[in-house]
Amino acid sequence: MKLLVSPASPYSAKCRMAARHLALGVEEVRVDTNAEPPELIDNNPLGKIPVLLRDGQKPVYDSVAIMQFFNRQSGGKLYPAEAQARTDAEVLEALADGITDCLLAIIYERRFRPEDKVEQSWIDKQWSKVTRGLDYLEANLPVVGDTLHGGHFALAALIGYLDLRFAGKWANGRPKLAAWPDQFSKLFPEFATVKPAA
Repeated sequence: MKLLVSPASPYSAKCRMAARHLALGVEEVRVDTNAEPPELIDNNPLGKIPVLLRDGQKPVYDSVAIMQFFNRQSGGKLYPAEAQARTDAEVLEALADGITDCLLAIIYERRFRPEDKVEQSWIDKQWSKVTRGLDYLEANLPVVGDTLHGGHFALAALIGYLDLRFAGKWANGRPKLAAWPDQFSKLFPEFATVKPAA
């Protein structure tokens, strides 16, 4: 299996971490989404990453579908078996991914619009969602027990992306959330090398 990724992509990081944690032997292939290479476009018409390529089988995208595929490939090792715990893990993943969506909306607004066309009210609206989500996580910090699940990897990817693109703008007043990667790294020591990076 091959996973098409970008080093800065938090969704790529989530799937990369999960694949490594599960020892699935997935080859990571870096692609430039702006260049729209055939290997990407031919396997995901949206031209988005990550994309999981499988010999002789249909590609899998987006990150949520890939994570569920990894769970099946690993015999259910990526999400809890018990119903409520499974739901909690999936909701954590949805929250972390949703906050990440807002962060990317801010980045794209600034990166792809002329400076005089940047809509600050849009950025403010997205940042208010980020703030609410991070405050919720600070008050309801996910426990890292003996095992990791998909929600943990989504949260780790989110925090890695915050540190990459919003350093100094999010951790103040959220000491527990800012320290959470230290707990996570005890069970996943590769975090420092797989988290989103420029």
